[in-house]
Amino acid sequence: IFDIMVSATALLLLSPVFLLVALASRIESKGPTFYVSQRAGKGYRIFKFYKFRTMFVGADKQIRDFSHLNQYRSDSVTEDPSFFKINDDPRTTRVGIFLRNTSLDELPQLLNVLLGDMSLVGNRPLPLYEAAMLTTDQNAKRFLAPAGMTGLWQISKRGKEEMSVEERISLDIDYASKSNFMYDLWIMANTPSALIQKSNV
Repeated sequence: IFDIMVSATALLLLSPVFLLVALASRIESKGPTFYVSQRAGKGYRIFKFYKFRTMFVGADKQIRDFSHLNQYRSDSVTEDPSFFKINDDPRTTRVGIFLRNTSLDELPQLLNVLLGDMSLVGNRPLPLYEAAMLTTDQNAKRFLAPAGMTGLWQISKRGKEEMSVEERISLDIDYASKSNFMYDLWIMANTPSALIQKSNV
């Protein structure tokens, strides 16, 4: 009930922001306003995940081309990293950089919350190629928690280059084991200070 009330109210109040972002995105580059991808949430449930588009069209197909820049890149030649993230990603548009640095690109996820795909607080829903790598008994514990717009790892490590895969998964598992309404309220109260990221990630 809390998720539905907050997301519905926020979507209504923020509708002018949605229009401005849509206009700015279309002026700078051709392509859709929203980026839609399949993500895995609680219990590996797959759903359509919404964000404002921050990259040029076709950026998903360039992951291998920029794999050497991945901050989660493993030192092992044979082991694939569980997560993919690039600082100062060259695939990002100028409008996209602003949206990411202010976290405005996350606002469309309010629709996911309203639809029941996500909660306001939880573990980040993962792209399917990342979720497929986290199927061991220990790592799978992170999927016991709902998918969320914000969560424990965001307020603990957001924007810090030194965050490792192990640290991120550990924080996700820690949240899954402690998840409750009051804990969620504490995380939400600490989210604003993490919104302005220290680096473009």
